[in-house]
Amino acid sequence: MFRCLVMVLAMTAGLSACDKLSGKGDKGDTKEETVKLVIAPEDMITVAGSALTSGPVVTGSIQPERKADLRAEVSAVVLQVFKENGDAVHRGDMLARLDETSIRDNLKSAEDGARNAVLALDQAERNLKRLKTLRDSGMTSLQALDDAEVRRNAAQSELSASNARAVLALQQLQRTVVRAPFDGVVSERKVSAGDTASIGKELLKVIDPTSMRFAGRVSADKISLVKVGQAVSFRINGYGDQEFRGKVMRVDPSANDITRQVEVLVSFADAKQPRVAGLYAEGTIESNQVTALTLPESVLIKAGDKTLVWRLKDNTLSKVDLVIGTRDARTGNYEVRSGLTQGDVILRNNPGSSVKDGQKIEFAPALAPNRAASATTPGASQVQGK
Repeated sequence: MFRCLVMVLAMTAGLSACDKLSGKGDKGDTKEETVKLVIAPEDMITVAGSALTSGPVVTGSIQPERKADLRAEVSAVVLQVFKENGDAVHRGDMLARLDETSIRDNLKSAEDGARNAVLALDQAERNLKRLKTLRDSGMTSLQALDDAEVRRNAAQSELSASNARAVLALQQLQRTVVRAPFDGVVSERKVSAGDTASIGKELLKVIDPTSMRFAGRVSADKISLVKVGQAVSFRINGYGDQEFRGKVMRVDPSANDITRQVEVLVSFADAKQPRVAGLYAEGTIESNQVTALTLPESVLIKAGDKTLVWRLKDNTLSKVDLVIGTRDARTGNYEVRSGLTQGDVILRNNPGSSVKDGQKIEFAPALAPNRAASATTPGASQVQGK
């Protein structure tokens, strides 16, 4: 960046050595040489105001809104698993199949019981009808008629119970086949062929990767600043410095008893979202926004407890002490509370110890003389909060 400065210093040293060899190095004949710093427009930054956002820090992980833990609804041996982790599935696709032998036998037995119950009910109704006819003729007793009605009612109850057992057995038979509840991806396979699946055992997990959201947590002492609809900027582990935008969808009405944190659900503002669940994320809920002077961290010079920059004014460099405020989590820039005003021009990089306070500068030869003055204007190299 400062190659021109190095060349000027080297040429000055060479001329001084030549003067000494030629006898011109005596104190009486020596004139003080002034070394000037040569810079280009890209070496400068114009201080400008930008939006500075602040608010509660939110941490958590990326989770899908649509997810299903598929569990065994019958006790049976796993015969086959058709999908692996990461396989895409469509609604209704067969994911796994359980042994149906005993369940099919139960279904057959229930269906036979239902048929027998139908025959028993039919016989009980015919018998009741016959006794009613005999009762009208006075050829049977009232007790016999009552007993026939009891047997008919019992047959009806048995038929209902038999039908219920048949329906239950049919449902259990259907549950030996595990199907995808929606379009998505298999995120976790829990069983293999030959495993025994008891009722409630987890078989597979299916997620919808297009329904990701940021499930974060906010400290309880900051929850009063959080409102539904507020903008959120956050970064996700594994995606480098890529910034994601979202907004607060829901705030949990109760804090965790142990961590004293409140869960906040953040939706993605656009389609730009990861397709992997469980990634760690951290960001800021933008509850407060002000306009302030900001500078990137790279231009700040740390000298003990002080923070300095080199300001350029009237072709002269001077050190300026700054009072630095908060750091914008979204851009990484620091707020400048005092020391500079909007429109000031500063050096982008530290020129080193060879440059002194009050150092005169020259502009690179590529700049025409009538453009030298314009190099200090915001159009030369302006950074709006970056």
